[in-house]
Amino acid sequence: MVHRALLVDPDDGRLDAVRLQIGEAVNLKTCTSFWKARHQLLATRPALLISHVRLGPHNGLHLVHLATFAGLETRCVVYDEPPDLHLIREAQQIGAFYERTSRLVFAIPSYFQTSLPDRDRRDASSVDRRGLFRGGRRTSDLAAEQVRAAQCH
Repeated sequence: MVHRALLVDPDDGRLDAVRLQIGEAVNLKTCTSFWKARHQLLATRPALLISHVRLGPHNGLHLVHLATFAGLETRCVVYDEPPDLHLIREAQQIGAFYERTSRLVFAIPSYFQTSLPDRDRRDASSVDRRGLFRGGRRTSDLAAEQVRAAQCH
């Protein structure tokens, strides 16, 4: 489980929403600018970097490159909306995971609770046809959850 993370977003409201999803178990540093994030990344060496792609004249991919070239053992997640196929592919090529901003608060807890694969192997050109995001549970997960709930009562 990840215990130290850096979240970078120019929107204070989104920082608060993600912080609520993550909870208190994680030492989460937040930044609203690229330069502050750059300093925090090198000073704190977080296990997970989560960054909005658009950070003014710089972007979250610059932070991913910095983490890589500095030799940090930091896993990286970048997010943006609307999806830009070029940026998604670039993020995946440099070892980052990509999420859509509208789904970030639903997806982010899983980055803290499970081990990540070496690369984001999702197909960037594939369109998600679901109109409503349902979360990451499979049918088998729901069945197991119902069994656990029945055992507790």
